[in-house]
Amino acid sequence: MHALFVTATIPDYEKARKELHEEGLPAVSQAPGFVAGYWLAPVGTRGNSVIVFESEDAARGAAGWLNQNPPTQVSIESIEVREVAGHA
Repeated sequence: MHALFVTATIPDYEKARKELHEEGLPAVSQAPGFVAGYWLAPVGTRGNSVIVFESEDAARGAAGWLNQNPPTQVSIESIEVREVAGHA
């Protein structure tokens, strides 16, 4: 498995959370190879998410899609594709 580790700036958490629930979650849950995703509440204006996929190819495809279709309520600073070393 591979995951996207996303770092973003979130100027207005309530607006970003609304967009996540109305648009982001439905879209990402339909992505090929999607396993699970976790969006963490920001510390200050910095937020992170971990989105897990079945394969590196699926994770890279999702990263490309996210780069082409960024959310409007956050500014994505980085998207890293990382191998999942373990899970419980």
